[in-house]
Amino acid sequence: MKRVSNHQTILPSNGSTNCLSERQWHYFLASSLITFALGLFILLLYKLIAFSCSRWSRRRKERNENTGQVEAVSFMTKLKWMAERWISGQTVTGRILVSLSCVLSIGSLIIYLIDASRFGKKVEQCKSWTESPAQQIDFVFNVFFTFYFIIRFTAANDKLIFWLEMHSIVDYFTILPAYMAIYLGRQWLGFRFLRALRLISFPDILQYLSLLRTSNKIRLAQLLSMFFGVWLAAAGFVHLVENSGDPFHDWKNSQYLSYWDCLYFLMVTMSTVGYGDIYCVTDIGRTFIVFFLLFALAIFASSVPEILDIVGKHPRYGGTYEKPAGVRHIVVTGHISYESVKNFLRDFLHEDRENKNVKCLFLDSKNPDLELEALFKRHFTQVCFFKGSPLNTNDLERVKLKLADAFLVVADPRASDPDAEDAANIMRVISAKNYHSDIRIIIQLMRFHNKAFLVNLPSWMAQDQIICLAEMKLGFMAQSCLAPGFSTLMANLFAMRSYKKSEKAAKWQDDYLRGAGMEMYSSYLSEALHGHTFPQAVEICFCKLKLLLIAISVYSEDGEDYQVVLNAGIDYIIDRDTKAFFICESEEEVKRAQNFCKHCHWYEKNIRKIVKCNCSKQDKSTIPVATCKQQDSPSTTPTSDKSADDVLPNPYCRRIQIDITNHSRSNSQSPTSPDAPEVFNSTLNTKSLSAIVPHVLAQKRQQQEERKMIKCVEHFDSTGLFHWCDERKFEEAVLSHRKNRDLLKKLNKHIVVCLFGDHKSPLIGLCNFVMPLRASSFKLDDVKTIVFVGNEEYLRKEWHSLENFPDVYVKPGSPLNRADLRTIKINQCHMCVILTASDCRSDDITLVDKEAILCSLNIKTMTFQNVADVWKCASPRRTLATLALLRDARSLTHRPTTGACIPMITELGKENRHIHIINFLHLSGLGSLVY
Repeated sequence: MKRVSNHQTILPSNGSTNCLSERQWHYFLASSLITFALGLFILLLYKLIAFSCSRWSRRRKERNENTGQVEAVSFMTKLKWMAERWISGQTVTGRILVSLSCVLSIGSLIIYLIDASRFGKKVEQCKSWTESPAQQIDFVFNVFFTFYFIIRFTAANDKLIFWLEMHSIVDYFTILPAYMAIYLGRQWLGFRFLRALRLISFPDILQYLSLLRTSNKIRLAQLLSMFFGVWLAAAGFVHLVENSGDPFHDWKNSQYLSYWDCLYFLMVTMSTVGYGDIYCVTDIGRTFIVFFLLFALAIFASSVPEILDIVGKHPRYGGTYEKPAGVRHIVVTGHISYESVKNFLRDFLHEDRENKNVKCLFLDSKNPDLELEALFKRHFTQVCFFKGSPLNTNDLERVKLKLADAFLVVADPRASDPDAEDAANIMRVISAKNYHSDIRIIIQLMRFHNKAFLVNLPSWMAQDQIICLAEMKLGFMAQSCLAPGFSTLMANLFAMRSYKKSEKAAKWQDDYLRGAGMEMYSSYLSEALHGHTFPQAVEICFCKLKLLLIAISVYSEDGEDYQVVLNAGIDYIIDRDTKAFFICESEEEVKRAQNFCKHCHWYEKNIRKIVKCNCSKQDKSTIPVATCKQQDSPSTTPTSDKSADDVLPNPYCRRIQIDITNHSRSNSQSPTSPDAPEVFNSTLNTKSLSAIVPHVLAQKRQQQEERKMIKCVEHFDSTGLFHWCDERKFEEAVLSHRKNRDLLKKLNKHIVVCLFGDHKSPLIGLCNFVMPLRASSFKLDDVKTIVFVGNEEYLRKEWHSLENFPDVYVKPGSPLNRADLRTIKINQCHMCVILTASDCRSDDITLVDKEAILCSLNIKTMTFQNVADVWKCASPRRTLATLALLRDARSLTHRPTTGACIPMITELGKENRHIHIINFLHLSGLGSLVY
């Protein structure tokens, strides 16, 4: 339905009829246009004069520079500086003026809206300003705008550009008509609607006042101010022309539209709906709408969706953590990914742990992906995610870091630049320590040399911990070279696994999985064990509680700090401050050490019934101590097999007995025993002694001479912890060097390290691998030779940290080259270690371990020839001396003939995916691997 336009001119009645019979809108408009044009002409003339005089001023300036004279600061320059301070948002005066300008602009716009609604069908009104309070208030506002315009003009660097600015144009068409209204004694709505354009600068003013800080708030304020400013100003123009009519039609084609109708009309027009109930009838209005739509559609199509997106996008991972009473929490940040969070929660939220009242808060600057978000939803009762940065104190306040138990920083193990990853994590720790110096820090680092940056922090405390991934990984691998299986044992103790007995598994498989399911726990001991020595406590815990006590923590000699003592002797007495360390399956089992009572549980056979009793502390320790070798009860005797099994639980008892039996058997059959020659003769009854004895004699004589030459004072480093030697050049450590030619022939029981990397690969810190193998606790004769095989450029980069370790050599080449492996006698090595230093970033994560897997399989499929497998016995008589020489030559006669017999340690980045490729031993029916 269309509104019928009113083409009749409605004239005011009574006294206003004569006043409005002659319209004077052109006086208002002329004052603004003349002021604008005159100012523009003056500025252009000034620019022209200044340009013509620039040559003379340039010569004057050069003359002053040559004479060393400094020009005095002019009055206009001082005035300009003062004006800049007044409008600057950095001073109090500037903030006041800027804020006042914004507030008064909004007030002037409100007065315009009141007048537009009050005037009705008229755009002019004959009313003295003394009779209109609204006009008086608006006049005061315009006086301030005049003053503020002068200050802005004075502070402007380029007056011409300032004269053409939008805010200046708004002042021309709003300030001067206010003065003309007093002079003419009438009001004209005119271009007062342009005050709405001042809303566009509203976000800048809010930023000056530090009321807008975040990017979302700033962007939202900019979009809203732009949208409403253009909308209100355009509605004012339509209201003016439609209620006035076209001047070239003698004002006869006007129609009455209220200002609010114009707002409605422009909204439906910008949204391209166009109901048609309201439309423009004037030619000026129609022309304006045509050009306005080109600009308005762009604003509506871009601003409105973005506004709705910002407003509707609730900060899903924002907010503040509300800590419940009695619930502890930790904060985890750093490399937050699905893999790292899954591995962390698998241990932290394991069912064997009973500390369910600990909540884990993850803090990261990126939103979690769908996979990680699903993981958080599965553990929503104990896990929270907050989007933010640990470098921002506001985000640390949101996660209540001051109330947290610990601050954990997780590193990215596949970072392309490990030092940059460590630097980022160190900055996170510094930020947390600056916010709360007493917070406990647990941080992962990729490189050990970056630990110094954290240890030297002023707020670093003894309870803070640094976990260096490279140092721990390479250290475990080095210890496994000396004690095979050490890294697996430690991994099984550290990792949380649940043991469930399987009927399909073999006995040894079930025992292994049971041991792998055990972890290390700490707990205080019951009052029943106070006053006992450590061996007595171990015996009681093992026999009565089925717990393996391995260590205790006691006060140090200075009494200031705790120290952990492994397998303490009889000098250590258990007291109430002693914390014990156990190896068991769950935390529930550890509680038996806390609840044990001599009065209630001494004769208890069922360990599940060892729970907290109602006995007092005094009653728990009244019964005298009885060892496990004594009777459990007066009616039982240790002579029977059944009672022995009761005292020493199954299967622990059988395991220890078997180990002791095997150990004693191996000692009884030592090479020095008289029975040994018979056993040895039966195994070598086809060997020829005449062929091997000269070779062994020569080798043993040469070794004795070398030991006499080397037998000197052992050198250690400044700490006394590692064997040390003078600095060696890289060329001197190459096996092909002339000094090492004899060594290459005598390589035996050495350690081979196959290393993958190039000049672009990051350093992994090979010194962490070498240091455990060069510990001062080893004699120099027991130190095993280490040979690194890999890219020469990468080995040169690592050599500066290896040059002072003895018996360390390099073989430039490729670990995949069988010729290089045969050159270093890999079939005679004590252990082969495969490491990779290549960039772990790959588009396909399954290809991360391709080099290590190929090298392992390549070595496994190698074949070697045994040099002593064809010897035949030449003399039936064997002497003890000959047998002793043969015992020294067993390493020569029992070389591995295939690569599958070579002991090997392989580093895998994705062990769960690739372990089955290297380890062929599966647990049938269990769906897991033994490794």
